[in-house]
Amino acid sequence: MREPSSVGFEANGVVSPTPIPPQPLLERLKDYGQEDAFALWDELTPDERHFLVKDIEIFCPFHIRFAAVSVSVHRIEALHILSLDLSRIDRIIRCSLRSQGLPTAAIEPVPESSVSTVEDRTQEERERWWKMGLKAISDGKVAVLLLSGGQLLYLAFVSQFPLSLMWSDSAKKHKDAHYRNICSNIGLPSGKSLFQLQAEKILCVQRLAAQANESSASSVQIHWYIMTSPFTDEATRKFFESHKYFGLEAEQGTIPCVSKDGRFIMETPYRVAKSPDGNGGVYSALKYSKLLEDMASKGIKYIDCYGVDNALVRVADPTFIGYFIDKGVAAAAKVVRKAYPQEKVGVFVRRGKGGPLTVVEYSELDPSLASAVNQATGRLRFCWSNVCLHMFTLDFLNQVANGLEKDSVYHLAEKKIPSIHGYTTGLKLEQFIFDAFPYAPTTALFEVLREEEFAPVKNANGSNYDTPDSAKLLVLRLHTRWVVAAGGFLTHSVPLYSTGVEVSPLCSYAGENLEPICRGRTFHAPCEITF
Repeated sequence: MREPSSVGFEANGVVSPTPIPPQPLLERLKDYGQEDAFALWDELTPDERHFLVKDIEIFCPFHIRFAAVSVSVHRIEALHILSLDLSRIDRIIRCSLRSQGLPTAAIEPVPESSVSTVEDRTQEERERWWKMGLKAISDGKVAVLLLSGGQLLYLAFVSQFPLSLMWSDSAKKHKDAHYRNICSNIGLPSGKSLFQLQAEKILCVQRLAAQANESSASSVQIHWYIMTSPFTDEATRKFFESHKYFGLEAEQGTIPCVSKDGRFIMETPYRVAKSPDGNGGVYSALKYSKLLEDMASKGIKYIDCYGVDNALVRVADPTFIGYFIDKGVAAAAKVVRKAYPQEKVGVFVRRGKGGPLTVVEYSELDPSLASAVNQATGRLRFCWSNVCLHMFTLDFLNQVANGLEKDSVYHLAEKKIPSIHGYTTGLKLEQFIFDAFPYAPTTALFEVLREEEFAPVKNANGSNYDTPDSAKLLVLRLHTRWVVAAGGFLTHSVPLYSTGVEVSPLCSYAGENLEPICRGRTFHAPCEITF
């Protein structure tokens, strides 16, 4: 054990009194049963005591930072720090613990009328929705929200604007793998990161919207809000300070890890164990940072939300936006059909007879229900997988922020948490982006093909699924089909199933307008096709 350094000696050899914890702060902790945070005070150095006091004094469990980036350059506008006090933290802990074990309404399959399936969609509908979406983008009514806010940050500099990428890292031992997966590239011929690919898709769809509505390219802007966390704050600051064109707007973040009786777990004698509060913290952050007001002032009405770890994501998809507007709903989600009953994905369900649509995680779905088949359609009864591709109205986001804050119920995940006693079993509290759906008066689901829009990157190469290599092949195969459909030809020196071509998003958003580039030409795979 370290020597207690709180006792000092004055010049005359008299022992100086031991400093005590700040009484107002200690009394406040006692009010909520968290005074054990100061249990090892006497063993701390002066610097460690200072650190502990600051850690508790400025506790910011929802510490969310957004980089608000218009794809045409924006300057820095404002920085807002969101801080919640101990009473709010205490309420979250108590409400979340109390909710465990309470009976919930039985789940039912999503009604067929709530889903636009691929086979039922007509070409006329697709074209109409595409045009509606491009019009909304051209009119400045669409914003994009990138969800992440984990513990690992990647900063890229693409074209004429700065970008920051956050990666949710639940296990520190996988940090290096996640960095390679997202921050460098996934092995595509271009060497581009996922983040750069997404940025270029936004640039492309802006150009398409300008052309379709006879606007100047510079007049069409999609505002891009990018979420980071305190774990990435310092690197974010340094990056943005080193470049001259960007806008920072708010903050997400962390919440204490607690024992099963609701007490803070101490990671060290002078630091409370914390974890990211889940991407659902975005709603409160948007509200308290006044970004919802900012969106309203810009004329934004529709927000496209997505997760960063999808190599085939169609950011600001005009067809999805048009469908959403046409249906007039408050919330919508792209879904893919579950590949097999035991696939580890959450699925959309109806909670109770006539109740709202919501998402049930795979671990919460009884195996018999997961395997049940709808005899009329031949599909699994619970088949619509949530892949974190959502659309909300601005009005609904305001409603959700208020509702989630009022209810204060978080998901509790039992985890091994680093503590002063080694790894101990405790609880992490999280909200998720899909927690919004039960608040929606109307929700619509939009089926997309897995091979066209879902290539997750969640694991390092060498894992059995969802790796950079598997995502790379899905991209190459899709783009190869685009090129062949546009009249192009391929040569290859390795089997075609293991290679292909990459089409730059600056050339084509979803396979359109490739004939002038590809017809009659031969491309040797692997390669990137650009202008």
